[in-house]
Amino acid sequence: MLGEKPQGPRSPGSRRVLVMGLDCAEPSLVFERWRGELPTLAGLMARGTWGRMVSTVPAITVPAWASMLSSKDPGQLGLYGFHNRADHTYRPLSIATAASLKEPMLGDILTRAGKSVGLVGVPPSYPPRPVNGVMVGCFLTPGTEKPFTWPPQLSAEIKAKIGEYLVDVPHFRSENKDELIANLARMTDQHFALIRMLLARQAWDFFMFVEIGVDRAHHGLWKFQDPSHPKHVAGNPYQHAILDYYRLLDARLAEVLALAGDDTVVWVVSDHGAKAMQGGFCLNQWLADEGYLALKERPAALTPLDKCEVDWPRTRIWGGGGYYGRLFFNLKGREPAGVVEPGEYEALRQEVQAKLESLADHRGRPLGNRAFKPQELYRACRGVPPDLIVYFGGLSWRAVGSLGHNSWYTLDNDTGPDDANHAQEGLFIHCDPQRPGRGEVERLSIYDLAPAFLRPLGVAPPPDMIGQAPDFA
Repeated sequence: MLGEKPQGPRSPGSRRVLVMGLDCAEPSLVFERWRGELPTLAGLMARGTWGRMVSTVPAITVPAWASMLSSKDPGQLGLYGFHNRADHTYRPLSIATAASLKEPMLGDILTRAGKSVGLVGVPPSYPPRPVNGVMVGCFLTPGTEKPFTWPPQLSAEIKAKIGEYLVDVPHFRSENKDELIANLARMTDQHFALIRMLLARQAWDFFMFVEIGVDRAHHGLWKFQDPSHPKHVAGNPYQHAILDYYRLLDARLAEVLALAGDDTVVWVVSDHGAKAMQGGFCLNQWLADEGYLALKERPAALTPLDKCEVDWPRTRIWGGGGYYGRLFFNLKGREPAGVVEPGEYEALRQEVQAKLESLADHRGRPLGNRAFKPQELYRACRGVPPDLIVYFGGLSWRAVGSLGHNSWYTLDNDTGPDDANHAQEGLFIHCDPQRPGRGEVERLSIYDLAPAFLRPLGVAPPPDMIGQAPDFA
């Protein structure tokens, strides 16, 4: 039952590894601005090694965590975002789940090596897969009515002990900030109560959790604390709300560390960072105005693309919005009503890439966009990759996918209030009681972390992992 003491020793001949994941934790806040307010994290930094971590392209939660735990890139995993094309039809994108993963994750590798693992809220972990230990579903879990854990009976134990378990913040894109702040605290306290119970209950070699609340706090509250945000109002009542949440997290991390044991190798990691969202670029509006996207009728009000009547036999390109943009080409022989000839595909891709990268913002200043070809980013392109992946304004601008705008630029998000965009760099802190820390070091790649997690466990990284453990780990 939950709360029991460990039932036996950990695996012989290895050490324990604890990974504390903070989704979207921003290095400039932890390392610089608020370091003095976060004694637990500051203490780990003082004793250990820390720095920035370069995330995946795209720097999005699901592919980033999956890449961290597999040391494979998004193309190898076939995960190009939170939503992905399931096939080459025109139906809406599908939500990524753990069922999409064909490559082994760290939990699979450690299970095969006979190690005991605990995984709580690590994306993507719904539906949960069998491991030698426990797994609790992440924010992708559609509900807790059905089992969301491995073993399945753990779901009922969680409900009996904790009650209505929140895998995510309800309605985090809301103007009701008091409710958002209350739900953040309630969810986070639940998550850490479960983490503490599982740590005390089982003999484990590797334990990892990811707290999604950091991401939700940033998206819902960033403008209140950041004077560079276009919607910031000085002296607002929520200017310390994100700092207060970081303080709460820091206190909860201290409680976890107290249960981890003095000889445990500890990591704190984020999958990417965060920054102020300066605005949104209306990607499909631009495609329509430039003649790439044809509509049978232009919408009079803001309308998602999948609610518009697209004239597919006259459409060459359409796009998907989000924290980054994706472009899909209507290729003859690939899409059902494809019109782009295979022989003109690459020239068209280069044309659109050049146009996007030369765009100016609403004030006439260069946006600094980057349009990536997946085949040049990844070692493989499994699944259905976009034809172009676009970062607007160095990720300071969001890609807005809806139509019906009277401009290519907007200061509002079309899927609900959102103050922050993702930043390319996340963070890491490494603390090993048996090795002296080095303080701040050069950036790591997200792909280096899985080999680094494996090393103290005495498990050799599979030869197809693309990262390498740093020498300090």
